[in-house]
Amino acid sequence: MLSVNNIEVIYNSVILVLRGVSFKVEPGQVVALLGANGAGKSTTLKAISGLLSAELGEVTRGSIDWDGTRIDRLNTEDIVRNGIIQVIEGRPLFGHLSVEENLRLGAQVFEGGRLMRKDLERVYEYFPRLRDMRGRTAGYLSGGEQQMLVIGRALMGHPKLMMLDEPSLGLAPLLVQEIFHIVRDINQKEGMSVLLVEQNARAALSIVDYGYVMENGRIVLDGPADQLAENEDIKEFYLGLNQLGERKSYRDVKHYKRRKRWLG
Repeated sequence: MLSVNNIEVIYNSVILVLRGVSFKVEPGQVVALLGANGAGKSTTLKAISGLLSAELGEVTRGSIDWDGTRIDRLNTEDIVRNGIIQVIEGRPLFGHLSVEENLRLGAQVFEGGRLMRKDLERVYEYFPRLRDMRGRTAGYLSGGEQQMLVIGRALMGHPKLMMLDEPSLGLAPLLVQEIFHIVRDINQKEGMSVLLVEQNARAALSIVDYGYVMENGRIVLDGPADQLAENEDIKEFYLGLNQLGERKSYRDVKHYKRRKRWLG
């Protein structure tokens, strides 16, 4: 469904952020983009959803294709109409509106909200907590409740591909586990593809089918989730510290491993 082909992204016409990034998301697949802060994960999502222009960024090389149609030259509204919806990092809501009013706004992008009542019940089945607080002002929800609401609001738009940017940010581990379980449940019941950006590799790899590791604007490794979870280099990278207490990049780890094999 989604094919990102060797893209380059530049901000302000001078700052190169992504270099030769390529990956795919197959129909019904859950895919993770993993990496440390600043690796280029969020920029990749914005390139797909058309949000780069709001930050003076642009795709200067390569292409992004969705169901055989090139979309990196489309505006955000048209990309949403084609079935791609991004849940932005930081849980942005209309804080002065109620939970249900936020959900109703999300319904407008799909057939003008024609299925709104049915879709509200659908969201409440996935997120029972939202049903209990449907009349509560969204700005007063906890972080976990707000994360459920922004995912529910995106779901109201019937995405074919939902892109989640750091959904675990600032949440307790048990709550992260609950939300990720619900995301996987949605994927399995509705066949919706999911592209998940995460720093929490352990949580992400527990629900995805395939993962890509990003560093410094490049893809440095990819593979099935179970293989990545057992990869010793990935484990060392995500521990974040070597024996001297210094942070090691994934590229450093790979270079050391290769060098050790050559010398051995």
